Amino acid sequence: MSLTPTPARTPRLDVGQPQQKREEIRRYFHDTYDVYEKLFEVMADDAAYHTRADPLRHPLIFYVGHTATFFINKLVLAKAITERVNPRFESMFAIGVDEMSWDDLDQSNYDWPPIAEVWEYRRKVRAVVDRLIDDMPLTLPVSWDSPFWVVMMGIEHERIHLETSSVLIRQLPLDLVQPHQDWPVCDRRGDAPANALLDVAAGRVSLGKERGHGLYGWDNEYGRLQAEIPAFRASKYLVSNGEFREFVQAGGYDNENWWTDEGWDWCGYQKAQHPRFWIPDGSGNWKLRCLVQEIPMPWNWPVEVNQLEAKAFCNWKTGESGRPVRLPTEEEWHRLLDVSGIKDQSEWKHEPGNINLAECASSTPVTDHVTAGFGDVMGNVWQHTETPISGFTGFEVHELYDDFSTPTFDTKHNLIKGGSWISTGNEATRDARYAFRRHFYQHAGFRYIESEAPVVLREDVYETDDLVAQYCEFHYGGEYFGVANFPKQLADICAEAAAGRTTGRALDLGCATGRATFELARTFDHVTGIDFSARFIRVGHEMQEKGYARYAITDEGELVSYHEARLDELGLDDLREKVEFWQGDAHNLKAQFKGYDLILAANLIDRLYEPRKWLAAVHERLNPGGLLVITSPYTWLEEFTPRDKWLGGLKVDGENVTTLDGLHSALKNHFTPVGDPRNVEFVIRETARKFQHTLAQATVWQRR
Repeated sequence: MSLTPTPARTPRLDVGQPQQKREEIRRYFHDTYDVYEKLFEVMADDAAYHTRADPLRHPLIFYVGHTATFFINKLVLAKAITERVNPRFESMFAIGVDEMSWDDLDQSNYDWPPIAEVWEYRRKVRAVVDRLIDDMPLTLPVSWDSPFWVVMMGIEHERIHLETSSVLIRQLPLDLVQPHQDWPVCDRRGDAPANALLDVAAGRVSLGKERGHGLYGWDNEYGRLQAEIPAFRASKYLVSNGEFREFVQAGGYDNENWWTDEGWDWCGYQKAQHPRFWIPDGSGNWKLRCLVQEIPMPWNWPVEVNQLEAKAFCNWKTGESGRPVRLPTEEEWHRLLDVSGIKDQSEWKHEPGNINLAECASSTPVTDHVTAGFGDVMGNVWQHTETPISGFTGFEVHELYDDFSTPTFDTKHNLIKGGSWISTGNEATRDARYAFRRHFYQHAGFRYIESEAPVVLREDVYETDDLVAQYCEFHYGGEYFGVANFPKQLADICAEAAAGRTTGRALDLGCATGRATFELARTFDHVTGIDFSARFIRVGHEMQEKGYARYAITDEGELVSYHEARLDELGLDDLREKVEFWQGDAHNLKAQFKGYDLILAANLIDRLYEPRKWLAAVHERLNPGGLLVITSPYTWLEEFTPRDKWLGGLKVDGENVTTLDGLHSALKNHFTPVGDPRNVEFVIRETARKFQHTLAQATVWQRR
């Protein structure tokens, strides 16, 4: 009763011969693509793809296109390819999957194509990636900087969405899905077993992996965390539907005492009275919604709830027993994993539980897979923890996917551990670290522990990403060496240029952490800030939402100082309602970003991979008579822009061509220069004793 064949396991990237590894990665890619597309064979008709299963998610058509788009966008960013397959799709399907504040879920902004066009797009992307696997150089080990790492990134990303898409399909109305022989449901159902608490001895755990680890990893998996774990007791089984029913019958959903403030707010908003996938049949009995069908309630399967419900159950259990019952921390889950003796995926002789689609397309009884006395240490359903995700010591962001982890380092996303029946690839490894907002539903349940050890959580989060913190100080910090704040200078230049003109809407493109976005709102009725980096956008949104942001900047060596930037101290607090922040690629913005009276492109053009192409199209986003304000120190580097795409700073036919010459050439068809170029100084603090002092040139252009 399993998907045939069982999906391939994530390959080792540090052993073997190059040609053999090339073929192994190719097989893994096609296996991933095939399984993902097979999932959507359960859709009953085209209407199913355009139905929103969850109001906080796109319709399923987005996810069909999203994983293919991811391959192309990352390969373009990595300069592995130069031509897009479908620029419209690669903008439409790029962003909007995790309920981030900058995700665009406004359906009026989307004109979804026919699903047949998306399937054809996926076919073309498959051919592109398959050809690259043939052509790209491959040396072993495949490391973080290897072009094949980008291919693995796309593959493992699609494996994640195999699972998250299945959760959405599970929420579609039954008439929009259909049973499928390759997605069978377990038929072993019965009464819930009695649960019990078993001892787990104290021990030391080591979390995080070294950079040379043989399996692909996401950025948050690397680094090191070691901890001494006091002895605790853990439930023998995951909490079953039958055990959770006791909480429901005791009025658990009506008793505020068992819930956190966040949980009680969610409970009231959702009017929740039971887990989401429980279906009352009207006669006092229950059914369970599985992937594409409802079945009589299997009381011996693990309950599937969100983290808020799991925590409420533990609080109720504490009230009933008088003992300190709670969810395990990430470290305690790893201690249990060590006790179980379960090896990592590459060392499996067979799957250690209901994982990797090895059994069926549903949960199975909690008694089926017991290891060292504990059921389902890995597999069946993910297990909620007490731990909000953050980086380990030594955490680094991968430059090609800077928004995989850092947007979740906000204390609002808690880790889930262990994987589920549909967890494959990286998700089914020991080091996997995935986190979702506490009200999210995944195929996730929990086990509880009894422990006197306190759970210590960081409530005040300081931005410690070096580059982001540096830009926080650059945007919101004080003056250095008498040089005025750069974003404020630029906003003043824009205000001066816009005097006497229409000042409805402005776009701050390449807004970084957002100071100029707020400053422009002094002049314009509404300002949109867009940056490619979610790390930067997160700060702008945090400033808008809370009015402040905290960050730690390097003083010297390992010494840092802590800072707080506040909008009220900058006279910007009253402007928060006039701004919005979005993540986006300047080269491929969504269609709705147009109709502006001014566009500010601050230090952007010499970081674009095709600046001339961007300049040739930017007029389409401006109203007639609108202004384009460009600043740049003209620091052309092949790291960002291929030399043949530079606007200037080179010789052509023996003659010097400056960037200003290039700007005039690129903009002459649609723009007229306004005034003379001017120099704008700025200073970036690197440490307490090291600063960058730079001279940018500002030019203003009016669209004809």
